[in-house]
Amino acid sequence: MITFLFIVAAISLSLLLIALEQAINRLLGVEKKQISTTPGKQIDRWGRIIFCVLFLCTLPFMMTKGANSIEWYWIIYFVLLFGFQAILEWRYLKNSKQYVTTLIFLTLGVIVMLCIAYVI
Repeated sequence: MITFLFIVAAISLSLLLIALEQAINRLLGVEKKQISTTPGKQIDRWGRIIFCVLFLCTLPFMMTKGANSIEWYWIIYFVLLFGFQAILEWRYLKNSKQYVTTLIFLTLGVIVMLCIAYVI
């Protein structure tokens, strides 16, 4: 029963985030573009690979630290990944304000992670 509730909550949260992104993009007049169509494609790919490798290499050490450390570990990873994406969007998608949407979701994501940590 708990697994079913978790799946329902995850699907509901995903749909809410998709709707929120659509609303924010419409409100700000953001035209959705991909970094992969710009010269920043290689930088984006290598940056994500580096973040992923660093994350996976340090994960075993963080598992021994405790729940509070793991929470901050996820928050830092989330901030680095979305911050990197926002910087690339700002740099390579000149006529788009897509980075603003990314920064809004970064802020909301950190707030949600902190709230979930204190609720659980």
